Amino acid sequence: MNKQPFFFRYCSDDWRKRLSVYIRLMRADKPIGTLLLLWPTYWALWVAAQGVPNIGILLAFTLGTFFMRSTGCVINDFADRDFDGAVERTKNRPFARGEVRPKEALLLTAALCLAAAVCLLPLNRLTWLMSLPALFLAMTYPFTKRFFPIPQFYLGLAFSFGIPMAFAAVSESVPFVAWLMFAANALWTLAYDTVYAMADKEDDLKIGIKTSAITFGDNDIAAVMAFHAGFTLLMLLLGGMIGATLPYWLAAAAVAVCQVRQYFRIRGRNRQICFQTFVGNNRIGWLWFAGLVLHYAFA
Repeated sequence: MNKQPFFFRYCSDDWRKRLSVYIRLMRADKPIGTLLLLWPTYWALWVAAQGVPNIGILLAFTLGTFFMRSTGCVINDFADRDFDGAVERTKNRPFARGEVRPKEALLLTAALCLAAAVCLLPLNRLTWLMSLPALFLAMTYPFTKRFFPIPQFYLGLAFSFGIPMAFAAVSESVPFVAWLMFAANALWTLAYDTVYAMADKEDDLKIGIKTSAITFGDNDIAAVMAFHAGFTLLMLLLGGMIGATLPYWLAAAAVAVCQVRQYFRIRGRNRQICFQTFVGNNRIGWLWFAGLVLHYAFA
């Protein structure tokens, strides 16, 4: 028999419920977004440090990426709180179910931003300065869906800022190779987030928000593959610039196979398959990372 006073049992149960809501609001239970942010950040750390990144910097970026992705998810749901209930995939999110209030979401956003800022403390001044546009892009992206015809491009910029920040943290500079990787990752984000938008296209048309899948219309699949091709081309150029060895080129071949498979999966525009294909981009991220790790390990 539980002899704990009723008041404390009630508070304990309430906090557990709130924590569950906040975890879902942050998408901490769905790590795919964090992984898609982490892989390009890790690529940059490995290239900037030539295969031997500082453990402290690696930990700071890993935690910071988690906190910033969580921040982006919370502010996204806050911005879309009047729309998510009308979208099949998002109708069970906390705002859509009335489980969270706007004030709670804003306080959680502030707490997550503070946690991300703490991760910056051991890093240099240039990295702090680079974090400002990264924060601005992350906080404003959800609102671009109201007016910008390709908000996925804006998201690509937001999802790529970990790359120049990683170079700044390691070398206190942001060389051309960092911006090459930035452009490559922006194209990759355009590719996979357009596939993500294809899963919601029918609902998004009804509620009147803008996405790349809607803007490209019947050319959405061609656009996805063009973005993938541009991404891979820039990553091949990166390989040439760093004098990549065999593991990197094998990773490139494996990535190309994944991209071709994506074409055959999404050409039917099935909602569930499009979403599964989006999630499958995690494989592309870790393949490039594995290629870089093995390149530097055996170079």
